[in-house]
Amino acid sequence: MSTPPVAKRHPQVRVHHGDEVVDDYEWLRDKDDPETLAYLEAENAYTAERTEHLAPLRERLFDEIKSRVLETDLSVPVRRGDWWYYARTFEGREYAVHCRRPIAGPDDWTPPELDSASTVDGEEVLLDGNAEAAGHDYFALGALSVSRDGSLLAYSTDTEGDERFTLRVKDLRTGELLGDEITGVSYGATWSFAADHLYYSTVDDAWRPDKVWRHAIGTPAASDELVFHETDERYFTGIGATRSDRYLVIASGSKITTELRVLDATDPTGEFRVVAERREGVEYSVEHVVVGGEDRFLILHNDGALNFALASAPVATPGPEHWRTEIAERDDTRLEDVDAFADFVVVSLRRDALSQVSVVRLDPSAEPGAPLGTPEPVVFDEPLYTSGVGANPEWHQPVVRLGYTSFVTPETVYDYVVATGELVLRKQQPVLGGYDPTAYEQHREWATARDGTQVPVSVVVRKGVPRDGTAPALIYGYGAYEASMDPSFRVNRLSLLDRGIVFAVAHVRGGGEMGRGWYDDGKLLHKKNTFTDFVDAARHLVAQGWTSHQRLVAEGGSAGGLLMGAVANDAPQDFAGILAVVPFVDALTSILDPSLPLTVIEWDEWGDPLHDPEVYAYMKSYTPYENVVAQDYPKILAVTSLNDTRVLYVEPAKWVARLRAVAEADVLLKTEMSAGHGGVSGRYESWRERAYELAWVIDTLGAPEQPVSSVD
Repeated sequence: MSTPPVAKRHPQVRVHHGDEVVDDYEWLRDKDDPETLAYLEAENAYTAERTEHLAPLRERLFDEIKSRVLETDLSVPVRRGDWWYYARTFEGREYAVHCRRPIAGPDDWTPPELDSASTVDGEEVLLDGNAEAAGHDYFALGALSVSRDGSLLAYSTDTEGDERFTLRVKDLRTGELLGDEITGVSYGATWSFAADHLYYSTVDDAWRPDKVWRHAIGTPAASDELVFHETDERYFTGIGATRSDRYLVIASGSKITTELRVLDATDPTGEFRVVAERREGVEYSVEHVVVGGEDRFLILHNDGALNFALASAPVATPGPEHWRTEIAERDDTRLEDVDAFADFVVVSLRRDALSQVSVVRLDPSAEPGAPLGTPEPVVFDEPLYTSGVGANPEWHQPVVRLGYTSFVTPETVYDYVVATGELVLRKQQPVLGGYDPTAYEQHREWATARDGTQVPVSVVVRKGVPRDGTAPALIYGYGAYEASMDPSFRVNRLSLLDRGIVFAVAHVRGGGEMGRGWYDDGKLLHKKNTFTDFVDAARHLVAQGWTSHQRLVAEGGSAGGLLMGAVANDAPQDFAGILAVVPFVDALTSILDPSLPLTVIEWDEWGDPLHDPEVYAYMKSYTPYENVVAQDYPKILAVTSLNDTRVLYVEPAKWVARLRAVAEADVLLKTEMSAGHGGVSGRYESWRERAYELAWVIDTLGAPEQPVSSVD
């Protein structure tokens, strides 16, 4: 077997706060350097050779995933205006085909039951992703927005993986593309009320969305008007609309502060006005509601409310001095979102580490300015689950589209009938091959962290797997940006469970599972709680007999990849292997350089080591690349993408090079040479990519290569 590649050392010195660091591998940052590309290709070749024996297992896993998916299928139609909108997938095609068909009449709120294998009378194809992707190695949609009257489609595409899109407009009455074409835009596109103007955002050199533009349909892109420019490098900006389509909303926000501007969508060339001036640490969002005939804004905010409160204010005077509390803050409940409709309001919240939905019915006889009313929860009966608001584009509708899933329940679509409280099942994603949810069980464990904090851990396992420490296990973690890793069903996970592998999610601090305080306790100068929580959760699984350290693999991606690098340094003996996907493992180098994409806005999450010596010292004490030492490491597979603009490929490349040079490490690096942060595009290619990762996991765990029909 060939020896692993050895990256050349080209020492570069950096000095911050009197601390001198010699970095041997920073030269790998230049992806246009032939030497860099040659090194990445050499790593790919080495990884291919080292994993060649897994080719049959990879193919078997791909076939298992593919065999469980109904490849020719369609989504549940969603009503908007005079049309039902839905997406089709076809066997053998990578991308969805977006379609619509007319409603039967104004009272038609029952989604049509359509033939998944063939088109139906009146069906129109809005956009065929396969046709758009033809001739490209990569393809992604950034916007797919139909005008309020249903006549025009704005859509944007990315064929490089760098998240810079080309925006186009299609006339749905004729099927023709208009001359409107705008390059270099960010995600999303928003129509004015009359569809005579289109709003979009662009990014600066640091990949930060910083400008909002107004485009008059039928005019050259060069004449587009700059509506708003966010000059603070800590802030992203973008534009959307309230559910009523009545107001356009420009959102400008950092990780901890928000400022919104609104404009009546019927006056698209008017001036936006600020709802509430930005105040450091105050976040808020805005929705439009009509109560007792009065137009009001619903404002979800954390001004003096750690877990957020819901207020309302008159549209004409929406400032904080006019905010009236509608739902007060609770210590055990994190209010996450609000969606307003003509006759009711839906509140999304989080309690007991579970996502939940409540509905407030609006009283049609209410006086102007009356309070909203009492939220009524939508109840589900599984111990672990995820529920949330689905696609509901209509302002006047009698139902709420909800999504539901758990570790054992495939993605399920319900319509909640507001008048009666009835849940109407519209679809549950089929799982082919005789899937039986009763063959699996899910559990909520509570691990005691070293500071006494109780950390939730979710577990799913095939029934019959012994709980005597002999079972192999995969534990997943993220722990950043207040993102919650909620229980959900994954077809590819069945390939693990059916081989007797326990799957667990550690809901570590830095995520949002237990409220805003849970997030605050895992960021900035509390970041190490994320890492120690994960290790303590892994040790809890071992102590409870779910697995052993010799049969436990850890997985995390992006900011969760930083977690993987940190636990590899701090607790290598606790894991047999580590799967790090687009890992943020050279965090200090990146956060020190404000010229790099998205660095400045990240200072609210990690701290500012460039100007604050305390933050510098703290980050240096945990960032994975800086802390590789001469010790035995678990097996490591690092996966990255050359065109990733969020976590640059150079981070795992440098990390792997240093691991090889300093430590005893069996480490592999796989770089996708034509993809971005989300990896390869296309569903079949993504299945193959996941099969590749799972094959490595199964091999590292010493788990059976074949599924077992039952576990003794």
